[in-house]
Formats: sequence, C-alpha cells, structure tokens
Amino acid sequence: MAEQIPLYPVRSAAAAVNCKRATYFSAAGPGPGVERSSRYQLEEESAHLDEMPLMMSEEGFENDESDYHRLPRARVTRRKRGLEWLVCGGWKFLCTSCCDWLINICQRKRELKARTVWLGYPEKCEEKHPRNSIKNQKYNVFTFIPGVLYEQFKFFLNLYFLVVSCSQFVPALKIGYLYTYWAPLGFVLAVTIMREAIDEFRRFQRDKEVNSQLYSKLTIRGKVQVKSSDIQVGDLIIVEKNQRIPSDMVFLRTSEKAGSCFIRTDQLDGETDWKLKVAVSCTQRLPALGDLFSINAYVYAQKPQLDIHSFEGTFTRDDSDPPIHESLSIENTLWASTVVASGTIIGVVIYTGKETRSVMNTSHPKNKVGLLDLELNQLTKALFLALVALSVVMVTLQGFSGPWYRSLFRFLLLFSYIIPISLRVNLDMGKAAYGWMIMKDENIPGTVVRTSTIPEELGRLVYLLTDKTGTLTRNEMVFKRLHLGTVSYGTDTMDEIQNQLMNSYSQTQSQASGNNASSTPPRKAQSSAPKVRKSVSSRVHEAVKAVALCHNVTPVYEARGTAGETEFAEADQDFSDNNRTYQASSPDEVALVQWTESVGLTLVNRDLTSMQLRTPSGQILTYCILQTFPFTSESKRMGVIVRDESTAEITFYMKGADVAMSSVVQYNDWLEEECGNMAREGLRTLVVAKRALTEEQYQDFENRYNQAKLSIHDRTLKVAAVVESLEREMELLCLTGVEDQLQADVRPTLEMLRNAGIKIWMLTGDKLETATCIAKSSHLVSRMQDTHIFRPVTNRGEAHLELNAFRRKHDCALVISGDSLEVCLKYYEHEFVELACQCPAVVCCRCAPTQKAHIVKLLQQHTGKRTCAIGDGGNDVSMIQAADCGIGIEGKAVFSSVFYFASVPLYQGFLMVGYATVYTMFPVFSLVLDQDVKPEMAMLYPELYKDLTKGRSLSCKTFLVWVLISIYQGGILMSGALVLFESEFVHVVAISFTALVLTELLMVALTVRTWHWLMAVAELLSLGCYVASLAFLNKYFDVAFITTVTFVWKVSAITVVSCLPLYVLKYLKRKLSPPSYSKLSS
Repeated sequence: MAEQIPLYPVRSAAAAVNCKRATYFSAAGPGPGVERSSRYQLEEESAHLDEMPLMMSEEGFENDESDYHRLPRARVTRRKRGLEWLVCGGWKFLCTSCCDWLINICQRKRELKARTVWLGYPEKCEEKHPRNSIKNQKYNVFTFIPGVLYEQFKFFLNLYFLVVSCSQFVPALKIGYLYTYWAPLGFVLAVTIMREAIDEFRRFQRDKEVNSQLYSKLTIRGKVQVKSSDIQVGDLIIVEKNQRIPSDMVFLRTSEKAGSCFIRTDQLDGETDWKLKVAVSCTQRLPALGDLFSINAYVYAQKPQLDIHSFEGTFTRDDSDPPIHESLSIENTLWASTVVASGTIIGVVIYTGKETRSVMNTSHPKNKVGLLDLELNQLTKALFLALVALSVVMVTLQGFSGPWYRSLFRFLLLFSYIIPISLRVNLDMGKAAYGWMIMKDENIPGTVVRTSTIPEELGRLVYLLTDKTGTLTRNEMVFKRLHLGTVSYGTDTMDEIQNQLMNSYSQTQSQASGNNASSTPPRKAQSSAPKVRKSVSSRVHEAVKAVALCHNVTPVYEARGTAGETEFAEADQDFSDNNRTYQASSPDEVALVQWTESVGLTLVNRDLTSMQLRTPSGQILTYCILQTFPFTSESKRMGVIVRDESTAEITFYMKGADVAMSSVVQYNDWLEEECGNMAREGLRTLVVAKRALTEEQYQDFENRYNQAKLSIHDRTLKVAAVVESLEREMELLCLTGVEDQLQADVRPTLEMLRNAGIKIWMLTGDKLETATCIAKSSHLVSRMQDTHIFRPVTNRGEAHLELNAFRRKHDCALVISGDSLEVCLKYYEHEFVELACQCPAVVCCRCAPTQKAHIVKLLQQHTGKRTCAIGDGGNDVSMIQAADCGIGIEGKAVFSSVFYFASVPLYQGFLMVGYATVYTMFPVFSLVLDQDVKPEMAMLYPELYKDLTKGRSLSCKTFLVWVLISIYQGGILMSGALVLFESEFVHVVAISFTALVLTELLMVALTVRTWHWLMAVAELLSLGCYVASLAFLNKYFDVAFITTVTFVWKVSAITVVSCLPLYVLKYLKRKLSPPSYSKLSS
C-alpha cells in the first residue's frame, strides 16, 4: 500500500500520460494533512471519477498505462434489444413493472415528515399516523387462495400439470378419466394449501398476542388500560420492568432516583448488553406524574428513519418564563421491541406501527424456492419442448390428415406422462421427510424446521453469513491479562494483585489517619511534581483504581418488594454483594469492573454525578464525576474526569484501543509489542492512561468545553478539539486483555466449513476492533493470514483510492465498517463485490439490520450462489429472510416413455394413476434414506461437500443420461411386448405394463448406494400391491393369461434385456472410475 498509485482519466493516451506525470496519490500518504487534501481534491473532481480505472491486477501498479483497465463491468452482458430483449425476460420485466405501478396507484406511500407531538394530547397531531399494530401475515382472507395458487402455478412444472388437467374438460381432447389427472394434482395442492394455512394461522396468532398486550396509559382522569394496537402518537405510556416497549417513545420519567434506566435491545440490534437511557430532566424533576398534564409542553421529532443509533429532537415547555428548551438525542429515546430492564418508565409516543425503527428495519419476507426446484423447472421446460417435437413428428407421420391440430393436442396429452406428476408428489414428500429427519437428529436436539420446502438447500451452500454476538460468541467476557510494562499478571497470578492492593490501601488509610491527626489539609495534585520511579505495588494500585473508575458501568440492586400504590414509589432494596449486578453498554466494561471487585476494589454505587468504591478494608471512597466522554467509533476511546472527595485531586482517566492511545501516552517501548501478543491470543486489549489536573487547568477546560457544546456550527469538531487538548503526554498505566467466550466448538466448526469450500462472512453491529478480535480468536481468520482493515471512506474519491489499495492484497481477510461499505456499494458495487468474493473471509462491522439483508442480496445477484444466514437476534431477521436458507438459533424421479403410435392411450384409467402413485411411489420415496457416505465420514472429510455445491447430481449431463436410459428402456419394453404378444391386444398391455413396473423397481434398486431395511420393505410392498391388484383389474388384464408360464418368461425376458445392460455398465463404472466417497469408504 505504501507504493504510489497513479489514477488518471482514459479519454486519450496523451491526457493519460500528462495526468500520470502531473498527479500521484499515495495510498498510505505522507501524513494525515496531505492525505486529507488529496482526498478533498478527488472529491472536487468527481466528474472525472467515472473515467478513472480500478486496477485489475498486481502488474497494473508497476507497468504503464496500457496495463490499467477497468474491472469487467461490461462483462456482465451486452444489452439486448427489441424482440431479443422481450423473449429473454423482457416480458417478465414489463409485467412486474405494470403490477408495481398498479400497486403504487392503489396504495401510495405517505411521505414521512417531522412532527410536533404534544404531551398527552394525541388529538392535537396535525396528520394521521399509522396504527400501532404488528402484521407479519403474508395474506388476508381474500388474497390467501389466489396468493397460494399464484405461488404454485408461477412455476412451469405446476402450470403444465394444471393445463393438462384442465384440458380433460374439453370432450374433443379427453383421453382418460378426470381422476387420473386431478387426483395427483389435487393432492399436491391440498397439502400445499393446508401447510400454508397452518403457517398463516400461526403468524396471525403471534401478531394477535403482541397487539393485544395491555399497557397503562396516563390521562387527565388517571391511568387506563389500552391495547398495544390502540396506542397513538402523543399518548403517555407507562411501561413496567421486563415489559416490551410498544412503540417509539421519548423518555420522560422513571422511578429510578438517578433519572435513568436500562433497556435490553437484543431484539433490535442483536447486542445482549443493556443500554443506559436518560429521562428528560424537565419532566423528571416534576413532583408527581399528574403534573405532566399541568404543563404545556411538546416534543419536536425528526421524520422517521432507519438509523437506530441516532435521533435529533427538542423538548419545549411553553408555560415557563423563559420557555425551557432541551436538546434530545439517542439517549433520550426508547425504541419499540426493546425491553425495560430496570425501574418503571413513562414516555410520550412519537412513532407508531410502520414508522417505528424496528419495523422500518425489517424487510418483508419472501417465498423461498430451492435451487432443486428451479433446476427441475428448467428441465421440465426442456422435456416439454421434446414432447412438442415428438407430437409434431407423430402428426407428420400421419400426413396431417383431417383435423391435424386436434391430433397434435391429443398426442401432447398422450405424451404428457413423459413429465410425471409423481415427480411433484415425491419431491414434496421427500422434502417433508428431510425436514422430519433434521428435527429428529440426536446431534442437534431442539431443532425446528420452519420451512419444509427448502431443506435440500443445506447441501448446496457456498456462502455462510453469520452474526457475531450470541452466534459465534456467548457474549460473556472474562478478564485474562494485566500488563504493566515490566510485569504481567495472568489468571493464575491474580492473588498477587489482590495482596498488593490490600497492602497499598492499608498503607494509604494509615497515612490518611496520620494526616487527620496532625490536621494537615488535603494536598492538591501538582502536574509539575518531580517524577519518581514507582514501586510495582503502587503501579498495581494506580492501574486497578483507573480500571475501577474509567467506565460507564452502573451497579444495580434488585428490589425486595414491589412498588406500592403511590406512583413511582421506590421499593426497599437489598444492597448486599450477592444482590448486586453490573450493567453497561458493553460486556467488556462489565468484565473489567467484575475483575476489580474480585481483587478487592468494588464499585458499590453510581449515579450521573458520582460513584463510590469500596476498598479491601471496607472503606468507602467517593468520587465526583465531573465529565464523561463516551466511546465512539471515530475516537476509539472513552474518558472520565473525576474528583476524589477525600483529597480533592482531579484526575483525567482514559482508555481505548492501542491505535488511538499510542499517540497520546508518554513514550514507551513495550506497548505495541504486547498489544500484538495479546491480539494473537484472541484477547481484546485496552490501553489505560491518566493525567492529573490542577483546579485551574480543569476550570479552563470546562469553560472551553461548555462553549464548544453551545456552538451552532461544527459543534462536534469543536468539542473534539477541546477534549484533544487534554489528551497529551498522558501517563501509561496498564494494558488489559479480556476474552470473549466463544460458543462451544466454534473453531473446529468454522475450520470444517472452510474445508468444505464454504466462504464465511461475519456481519455484526459491534465495533470494528471487537469484530476483528473475534474473527481471529474464532479462527474465522487464521493466525497466519493477513487482515486488510478497510479505512473509513466518506466519498467517491476515498473509496476509489482504498479499493485500489485493497486490490493489491492477496489472500487476505477483509474487515470493513457499515458506513464505508455503503459508500463503496453506492459508487463501485460490482467492483467491490468481486473483490470481496475473492477473500477467504469477510467481516462487516457496525451493520444495520437492513444492511445485512442487502449484503445477502448482493451475493445472490452477483455470484448466483446459494447463501445461508445464521443469527440469534431480532436484528438478524431481515438477513435470515433474505438468504436462500435461514437458520435462527433458538431424489430422482425415474420414468419411461412407453406409448403406442396411436391417438389412444395404451394404459388407461387406474393403470396410469397406479403407476404414478401406488406401484412406484414408495420405492422412489424411500430414496430419501439413501446415503453415499456415513455421517461420520462426512464430518471427517468435509471436502466431500464441494461435490454437492457443483450440482452434478442434477446437471444437464445426468439429465440427458436418464433421458437416453428412458428411451432405451421404453423402446425395449414396447417392442418386446409387440414382438412377443400372441393374439390378443390386452396381452400387450399385460406384458409391457408388468415389465414396466418391474423395471421401475429394479432401476430404483440400481440407484441405491447404501441399503436401508425400509428400502427393501418399500420395494416388496410396491411389488405386492401390484400383484394383489391384478386380481381386481379384469378390465385391463386377462387373468387367465397372466397366470401362465408364457406370461412369466416373456415379462422376465423383456425386463432382463431392459435392465441387465445398465447393471453391467454401473458395475464397470464403479470398478474403473469409482467416485471419491467410495474410495474413502473402502
């Protein structure tokens, strides 16, 4: 990346050379200032970026301009025109466009607007807002039957059977009994409709349960109960602890004294850690709930949008003098589908129904169709064309005499059994059987198959897209390492830290008592104090204290009783250690505080302005929180300024990622090396530092900081600049290492999937550093593999440079943030996806739910491969629905062409129905029990999975082979019966049909790789059903003839001639060219 990368327009060779000589852009850049200016220059010249080539290969960076060329965007396909376009899919595009146009006309989408919401007065809303109801149903009473039938008959295979069945209502085309066509088709449709009806009813029940949940609504007359679906914008809703928040609200009041509460957001963003929310201070200070109606206040909220991590609004109280204006941000909001984790809260509803963040981030489910169904649909079209050609040949042989078109249609119907409806029946039953086997698998107990139409997709996957939190990891953090530069402590030496901390605080306490006795005033911090080499004990003391103070963790104590009748009365609480739990916005924060407790320094209380620590000796230390600087993805660090109440010392503590902290701490020679060592162990590292401040220094900072926060323009940049003025020459205290516990067997599982040829992408809403660390610790990215972290890009020019830098990397994993991904997909979608698909692993962090689904769709569109999405939270639903196969953590049809060259059916009525069902269905269905290798062998050699993804079992080659086999066997059966029959035509039917059934059973046996006892039962049962039915089919068979030796030897001879050559060929193939799995089995 450090080499210089020339980018230039390609309008002419001379211009290219001149541009090459004039301007060079460095991918690494000499410094941030130069890099920024070059990027802004590129942004200004965006008009030329369309002509700038992205380099295709390594040589493009070294050779002249002739080696620079665009990515093969034009390779996709040349644009079709006119009739060619109409035939090759244009008709489908036109129909879809017309339908979309009609739908848009019928239900125009209302424009989303910002709104003013008066507290407790929904009737004051200027516009109508959507109902607060959840609807996950795909159909209603009127669209159910048409919708289900459309989903079935939009495929050629099913439509073909429908047309053939309907043709039998035309007397001139009728060639058999109606039940021979409608019985199998009706069975398939009945099963499908019943299955869809059950699924739709379950969705209806779930929606009804959610919409009927009762909530307390605050009115002028007091509290009233209201259903979730009846909540309106402007309502004041009370939500109890552990209750789901029904709509998007602004947080007004809470029963917690601190004026804040915790909520669980796992069903919104997938993160299991709790989020701290702060009530509007104006309403929190009101004496009682009823006072909300005694004030004249409103909330101005921005228009509904997708982003769940941001919100802009204002709270205004008009009846005070002067009017009170409060700025509202994301910490003042309560999004729908989250759960209150502490206290009782009250909020004003600002968005309902379709306008809530959770619904806007949920995509509409699609009807998933397996690749096998699509392939069979294409093969059915090929068979239909063959059927048409054969019918034309028959009519031609007749010389087009008489009403030839009628004969053509009759031949089409006669030959319609070339596409057997038993194929559809067996396919559906086979899928249902596979789904049942998955649910009964002892190795994956508790698995539920929600969709029984795509279980075979698990054998065709190429891309696996997985969530991180709760899927790859347990989201349980464990403190593993503390490094002080010269000494390192691990899990087995934590008792040394405990002893040193105890000795240090006992000495400090004795010194404090001596100072009190001599009435010495507390000493203030002096930043200019001479530096003295500290002992290991004091360094441990400082490090542990910094970790115990620099965080956003709040201890929570469970109530012993319940709130009384008085509104928001606080229950008695048990403040013992056993009743205390820690809550924070990140689980590694909790792990750090739990570790300080384990070594003796315990966080016992915290509110918005102070926190209290308990020392090993039981002394309570109180610290006043002066300022808090939360973690952001841009700064990659967080800080806190505290004042020790006992000494009045002011200290600025900060911790963050090594890349952000290395430039702000004093010089050291060990930080970079130890960070690398911990990262290779899969630990999440944090660098902890501090700076002592005098009272004068802090007052100067506070004044500048408050002024920056009141700025109207560039507020964020000015605030960051003021904070950065403190982040200089900080004292490096320690380096911590925390391990995120992985799910059981994650590492061997991912390795097995990679060996199977499956590419794994991790899509997470977590931070970039966390995602990178988990990718390495889970071995999603191997230790010897390079990782390319895609730098943040905000415009087209930056994306262009970074993609060029990324192209130079070979065989490296890609780590990219959601914002940068959005920019790349906006300008260079095809190029980016092509590059990413070449990576052995891809990690996308800070992904929104809809962004995850978008990535899945991009892979499907650009690669045409099958995708699987796996997740455990509500934020993964869109991704799971978009994938070909979604995982939520909670055979062949053999047929023969046997027809006589006449315009009448040879096998009429029950014979055809029996052949398609009773006589042959059980053996074909029993093939679901077949195994090419044992499950243990498949797990031992996952490389065998690659053969499945190639789809060779149902390729054009195998299809043609089976067609040729069918032609051969049909010819032998028909010609043999004609040659050997004696005087009666009914003998031809008896000989050929019996030989046909036996051939079918033998061909099923020929395809079996591993015999199961139920397969043998199915073969014998089918043969028994046929033999038993012969006694009742006097209309079709001469019973006296079929009991003679002549019938037996003729049928046996024809069957042997039709099947024996195929058995010989199969034996020779297995001997001369055995499949790979057979070599392993032997």
